[in-house]
Amino acid sequence: MSLPAGPLAGDAPVYGTGDRPIYGISAVARMLDIPVGTLRTWEDRYGQVVPARNAGGRRLYTRQQVEQLRFVRARMNEGAGVADAHRLLAERAETAEPLSVSPQGSAPRPLIQLAESDAYAAEFEEYFLKAAGFEVEVALTEAAARETFTVARPAVVIVEVLISGGAGLDLCRYFRERGGAAVVVVSAVAAMEAAMDAGAGAFLPKPLDPLHLVSTVRDLLGSGALLAR
Repeated sequence: MSLPAGPLAGDAPVYGTGDRPIYGISAVARMLDIPVGTLRTWEDRYGQVVPARNAGGRRLYTRQQVEQLRFVRARMNEGAGVADAHRLLAERAETAEPLSVSPQGSAPRPLIQLAESDAYAAEFEEYFLKAAGFEVEVALTEAAARETFTVARPAVVIVEVLISGGAGLDLCRYFRERGGAAVVVVSAVAAMEAAMDAGAGAFLPKPLDPLHLVSTVRDLLGSGALLAR
């Protein structure tokens, strides 16, 4: 599946499910509890995990790169120095050995809010999120989405750009300003750069892959078991 035209500077490359850049650096820092400055330093010093850049210069990480950073963090937690952890990561890359990431424990049932313009799409997304063990609240208008957010206090909000005639990015800013929830922006139009500028933690193009949607939500909650290779 290829990215919509325009999210990255230059020609848009073709990405697979695990190597599409979708996460902003702030979201990655929260997911892994690694300071943004540290991620930048590791990128410059070791060159093992180098994210793509959008037209505005923002770093965008793939799920595979998040997996690599999780591997580095796990090795450091085991007592390895940062340089040794990156050396081990490089060795895994050379041998194509799957990364060893500690399994995640069972997670509670966090609340996911859908702010979606299409009732059928909302039903589709709600089904797969509930099947994955999440509680879900659906709002089909901008006003309903704001009210639901205030009352329900979701852990993650999934926002369609075209809700209420194109109010999705304003909603994204609204949610981020109030804090407490990660925001995923979804759209059938090329809106990655605008979504990141609005404070989204991740951007997913439509049509959505349901398994990718669930994995992205889990990653932003910090409970994701990233694909091992």
